[in-house]
Amino acid sequence: MHLPRRALLRASGALLAAPSLAEAALPQGTVRILVGFPPGGGTDVMGRAIAETLRKRGKLRNIVIENRAGASGTVACEALKYAVPDGTTLLFAPSASTVQPVLTFRKLPFDPRSDFAPVTMTGTVQTCYVLAPSLPFTSFRDYVAWVKQDPKRGSFGSTALGSSTHFFGLQLGGAFGVELEPVGYRGAAPVIADLAAGHIKAGCGGVSDFLTHHKDGNLRIVITSGPKRGVTTPEIPTIAELGHPDQASFGFYAPAGTPAPVVAALRDELAAATMEPEVKAQLLAIGLEPEVSTPAELGRILVEDIERWRPVVEKSGFKVD
Repeated sequence: MHLPRRALLRASGALLAAPSLAEAALPQGTVRILVGFPPGGGTDVMGRAIAETLRKRGKLRNIVIENRAGASGTVACEALKYAVPDGTTLLFAPSASTVQPVLTFRKLPFDPRSDFAPVTMTGTVQTCYVLAPSLPFTSFRDYVAWVKQDPKRGSFGSTALGSSTHFFGLQLGGAFGVELEPVGYRGAAPVIADLAAGHIKAGCGGVSDFLTHHKDGNLRIVITSGPKRGVTTPEIPTIAELGHPDQASFGFYAPAGTPAPVVAALRDELAAATMEPEVKAQLLAIGLEPEVSTPAELGRILVEDIERWRPVVEKSGFKVD
């Protein structure tokens, strides 16, 4: 049987216009991306950069960032647990919100290992220790010597108690034989303000929170975490050079129970958006080194990080009621 040429053209056009199986699995409604920190912070800026590129790509058009700030990002994590598992709600979070709370909260209302469906890692970010510009030295070793002269000087502002920014400070103190005592803040902004005003002499947080202020001379990053010096901080030594590597990561999660084809489709689209050259440049500028993963790889990283931090947290005795 021979079809008319016009019918063949219509059929072939329909095939070309039909979405791929992966695209067909993408959610069609509004997609909410939960961010557990206030607008303007490092996590929020990263999430918005990726969301804007998703819009431009056109496969997910209606995307909103929903800031659910509080409790080191765990308010947003709890909201994800109870979201409908259809791909229309995602969480963008640092490991400080998904790893350390498992070890520090006496009653955590979620378990990321069972309540979340990992989608993709977005990248890694180093934690850093920063000094106020009023101090007359620029190296961490000089700071340690200064603290040893008077142990009362060893307090530092942590952007979130119970997070990696808290425990990295303790890890540094142990590595250098000095007692460093964290003082809890609600995010990086008040730490930066108190450093600039001279109310505190040191602070600890993600490189993405402090990099711009370091470049502007408003504070000094003196040491970072991670297995090697960061792409954005090649001049700054890392604790890994002393045999104490550490590195935090960011990633996207969906609620547990989200269908595997939906997770796979979201993973492909989020990974593509993250690795767009323009987005990579934006992320690098604020201290995140882009790196994507499969859902399974992100799940493995989550479990491994929890166990890696367990002895540090247990030694500290820190708990959140």
